[in-house]
Amino acid sequence: MTSTTHSTIFSLALDWPVPANVQACITARSGGFSLPPYASNNFGLHVGDDPLSVAKNRAQLCTQAGLVNAPQWLEQVHGVKVVNAKADGVIRTADGSYSNQPGQACLVMTADCLPILLCDRQGTQVAALHCSWRSLAKGIWARGLQKFSGNPGDILAYLGPAISQPNFEVGVDVLEAFFKGARTHEQREQIASAFVSAHRPLHFFADIYALARAELKALGVHAIYGGGYCTYADVDRFYSYRRDKTTGRMASLIWLK
Repeated sequence: MTSTTHSTIFSLALDWPVPANVQACITARSGGFSLPPYASNNFGLHVGDDPLSVAKNRAQLCTQAGLVNAPQWLEQVHGVKVVNAKADGVIRTADGSYSNQPGQACLVMTADCLPILLCDRQGTQVAALHCSWRSLAKGIWARGLQKFSGNPGDILAYLGPAISQPNFEVGVDVLEAFFKGARTHEQREQIASAFVSAHRPLHFFADIYALARAELKALGVHAIYGGGYCTYADVDRFYSYRRDKTTGRMASLIWLK
């Protein structure tokens, strides 16, 4: 049995055909305790917010999600390390976590970078990845999939809210980094299509959603959902580091019942 729509804790709804025992949640910026400029549902302890407010936001998330254990919080560094999620209270330095244990949530925080949630069709494995352009270009997808047993074709992926192409201007170094990591000729063509020339010389508008899809398909994952939001443009719903600089972080998490 699958669930085609799973309503999240605050305002986003994830529409993907996950097994009934797979739970997922992506928060918006409203509904929490933080004061401006972090108003109000900030989960990041590293952004200058009041730690007590962040603790209340995190506690509320756990309560409303019905989590048995605390999620695996990470110190994200725009790398490719993916760890096994644990409920020991240790904040691990990584940009993704994986679990095959019921009740153990994998969680990443974002404010323009792309959060990606993964599960297998059998409902026995889940993961959450924090995908900045650096992490994507360095191959965090491959690292994440290495954690899963089984065929990549059995993996479902959900692309959470990230900055959209019209608001994501990058330098030529970003384009070159993705071309360097391309696995196939088809992926190179998809990468080329994901960059549109900007007004400044050697600058481009990058489509991080398209770049993620290209990498996923090159690795054998074709069941890809989500990808229709813009953190930069949707001021009321999302935090955006590129827009506001001093701001909070949303949480994207997934777990097995």
